[in-house]
This record gives sequence, C-alpha cells and structure tokens, in this order.
Amino acid sequence: MNWTKGRLLGAALATALAIPAAAEETINAVVIDGYPDRALWVKEFTNFFIPEVDKRLAETGNYKMNWQENYGGSIVKPKGVLEGVQLGLGDIGIVTTIFHSSKLPSQGISGSTPFVATDARAVAKAVDEIAREYPAMQNEFAAQNQVYLATGVVLDTYQIFCTQPVSSVSDLEGRKIAGAGLNLRYLEGIKDTAGVRGGLTDFYNMLQTGLVDCGMLWPEAAKTFKIAEVAPYMLKADLGAVNSKTITVNADYWASLPDEVKDVLKAVAIDYRDHVAGIAMDRAAASRDAYVEAGGTIVQVSDEDRAAWANAMPNVAQEWAETLNASGEQGTEMLAAYLGKLKDAGYSGVRDWTTE
Repeated sequence: MNWTKGRLLGAALATALAIPAAAEETINAVVIDGYPDRALWVKEFTNFFIPEVDKRLAETGNYKMNWQENYGGSIVKPKGVLEGVQLGLGDIGIVTTIFHSSKLPSQGISGSTPFVATDARAVAKAVDEIAREYPAMQNEFAAQNQVYLATGVVLDTYQIFCTQPVSSVSDLEGRKIAGAGLNLRYLEGIKDTAGVRGGLTDFYNMLQTGLVDCGMLWPEAAKTFKIAEVAPYMLKADLGAVNSKTITVNADYWASLPDEVKDVLKAVAIDYRDHVAGIAMDRAAASRDAYVEAGGTIVQVSDEDRAAWANAMPNVAQEWAETLNASGEQGTEMLAAYLGKLKDAGYSGVRDWTTE
C-alpha cells in the first residue's frame, strides 16, 4: 500500500469512527391496572411481559422502553382502566372486561357460555382467535380510543365459595351470591338467589360482613385473597373459564409508536396470553389444595346437578349473540365459531348454547 492510499484509508477510518452509531431511542410507557401487583396477571405483566419486550427490542438495539408501572389504584381503580386508557392516563392497560358489558359486549362470549370449558388455555386461544377473525371486539375497543392486543384468561374455572356448609346446588337457593358481570346471570337457574355485583378485591369484606353468603371466584384467587378465612365451603360446580382481561393500548399512543415496537408488543401480548393461562392451569390444583390446608372444604357437584343447573338457566349465549346481531355484528356466527373451537379442543359442555 502506497503512502497516498494509506492516508486516504486512515482518513476514512477516522471519519467513520467520528460518526456516532445510531442512537437508541427511549420510549416511555405508562402501564395501569387498578388491581394490586399480587394479582396473577399484574405480577406476570411485570415478570414476563415487560422483560420479554425489553429482550426482543434489545436484539436490534433501536429502541428501549422506559416502563412506568402503576397498579393497585395509584392511577385508576379496577373498574377504571378502560376509561383511564381512553383518556391517556395510561398508555397500556389491563382492562377487566367483565365490568364493561355495555361498552364491550362481544367480550362476554365465554361468560355467556358456562359449563363448557374449564381450561384457561383453550378459552384464551379461542376468544383471541375470534377477536382476530371477526371485527366486533376490535371495533368496540376502537370506539374507546384503544387498540386491542390480546385476551387474557386468568382462571381455570369459576366455583362457588360460601360462608356456610353447602352440599348441592339446591343449598344455594335463597342465598345472596357475589359475582362480577355476566356470571350473575348463572344464578337465574337457581331458585330465589340474589346476585350482588362486586369486584374481586371486595369479596373478602362482602363475605366477612354478611353482605353476601357466597361468592363466585376461582381457587387461585381464593388462595391469593385468603377467602378460606371467610368462606370455608367451596361448591365445585366447574362453571367454566372466562376471558376477563384484555391488554389494550391508547390509540393516540399507538399511532406514535415505531412499527418495530408495535410488532414486538403484538407478539409478546399473544405469548403473555398463553403464559398467564398456562400458569392459571398449573396453579389450579395447588390452589385447591391450599384452600383445604387453610381450612376449606370442597364438595363436588354431580354431573346431573350441573346439567340441571345449566338447563334451568336462560340461554344467555343466544341473548348475547342477538345483542351483537342487532348492532350489526356477527353474533350468531361468532358464537358458533367459538364453541366450534372449544369442541375441537375437546370441550363440548353440558348444554348446546347455539340452540334454544
């Protein structure tokens, strides 16, 4: 190499070194949920969703998230996440959809089909696929200035937890039973019961004070919120898994995000969906054992009793479908497709909700 070429190469190298590498852009993300950080889905948002997004963005090094997590009522109460994300109080939220049946009617698809599937993984996947195959769910969130990312199922199946002994469905007659959303409709199949609306964080006090006699929740939540202390009798009716959480993003915030970040958030949301549902199933048996160890008693409802309960209910699934049909959505088709997906996964239920 001659002297001139050496000088030119040296100058080029110096110039290259002097140019800074493309700067990593930091993107702020305010995450909100009204439930405390001990709740399964909140804990796993911290332990799984956020690290997974960070890991995938680090692969290119173009973007880095600055997460600001706000849980347990610091910004919104449990029922306030939908409005909080709509107004931009949070960029990303975990919306508890059962509180918003009028604004998010299509989210009631699994809640309207009880006694079918007791598998959080199957229900989460089926509901999320329906959300991607039919426009209703995404349209509803768009009307609330939000972008739908994925459905979450955090429970294996609803059960009935009571303050006094129960041995059959007939023992629930005349009782006041707490529920949250569509599951209150299940009580219409039991004589003289009174449904009382409440949230998971309220159930302990509602049961302790005698405001209600029983509550509908699931074993993992019963363990987390120490329900055995106030309701030591569980009627194992296997009412079914229900989608109750949806990750959404404020639409204005979403529009400001780079495509790379959007793609990562969408992909991780689906992985979070399956991760949380898997944990819910893994913990189900252990949570039932923990309930018994804490002083609880579990009574299994007979197959005949479950079928009688299901058949005594109004057909809430048909009502759900007709409500969507009336608003121009494909309610009947969505219901059939959803139940078909569950049937393919091995869950047929004790009543065919697609017929009268």
